[in-house]
Amino acid sequence: MALFFDTQWFDSRLSAMGLSHGDVARALGLTPEQLAEMWKDQRELSVKDVRLLAALLGTDVKEIAERAGIATPVPRAAADLGDVTAKLENLLGRVERLERGIEDIKKLLLRRD
Repeated sequence: MALFFDTQWFDSRLSAMGLSHGDVARALGLTPEQLAEMWKDQRELSVKDVRLLAALLGTDVKEIAERAGIATPVPRAAADLGDVTAKLENLLGRVERLERGIEDIKKLLLRRD
């Protein structure tokens, strides 16, 4: 992982893609001055910036985050979200079973009175 923004790598990718700093600034919704701060490692990239740069430069978000030398967490891949969804569904099922069990216990207790 780069400790600092890898200007040479980003400039090389831009050149290979036929893009300019102005193109990147427009894509990120930044002024040229704000982009220059990013290139000088004086402005941290947001998760949105990482995603947009990855798409613009034809690479993955992990490489952008590493080349930018940032501490911002790399956005989760869609596969990771599927795992989270499965775990959430499992938990919801357990909660439903617990709630039904509580209702059954209440009914038993009310019958005793």
